[in-house]
Amino acid sequence: MSERIAFPDGGFAFLKGVFPYSQGVVALPGFAIERARFRRPVPIAAGFAAIQRCLEEKGRPLTAFCACELRSPRPFSFAGFGDFNQGYVAVLEQWKLYRDGLNPVARSNVAPAIEPPAEPCFYAFSYTVPAPAATPSFVVAGSGEWPEGGRFPQDIVAGADVSPAGMREKVRWVLGMMDARLRGLGATWRQATVAQVYTVEAVELAPVQERVLPATLAWHWCRPPIEGLAYEMDARAVSVERVLD
Repeated sequence: MSERIAFPDGGFAFLKGVFPYSQGVVALPGFAIERARFRRPVPIAAGFAAIQRCLEEKGRPLTAFCACELRSPRPFSFAGFGDFNQGYVAVLEQWKLYRDGLNPVARSNVAPAIEPPAEPCFYAFSYTVPAPAATPSFVVAGSGEWPEGGRFPQDIVAGADVSPAGMREKVRWVLGMMDARLRGLGATWRQATVAQVYTVEAVELAPVQERVLPATLAWHWCRPPIEGLAYEMDARAVSVERVLD
């Protein structure tokens, strides 16, 4: 299980992840996580500016930015994904979020199959607010069927097999990763207010439905962010969600 690290400057704790993102975040006592979704995806630079304005309006520091959901025109090549992450993390470093080689911000990044954006965009973001009597709130970062830090593409679970049997294997592996991240955050599936699935492949969701409450499950017709991956999930528990024009 990944190490959980407190980030008091932001009012949350995070599960240690990789360079572009943490494995998930959970609000510290005295705080709650809220989510805001853009009505239409906003290009990255303009999105960071909008997030800054939102935090300023709420009287929150930039370090309260704890998670985001991105949308890309198409899946990146493995090298292209690395190049994109360099620019994204550079802003987190300017915001005093990325420190000492650790990235506390959780993230999902997928490519819509219908009406994809012309460039990488923010779709939604999450941040902490003071909440003395808050119920547990968390965001589990997105995971595809590849062990982060493993060989690519050799270690993709079930490889390029998107048959029913291959997709079952991918779903089981990603669910195991979600289970581990929830345990690391001290959370459960039953606390989740939303669990999101991202795939354009035919897939049997019975194993997912065994874990989540029916009303919390959302399927997005999207591909994972890197070429060669076919299935991704994330989850969250937040009591306030807003839509921004």
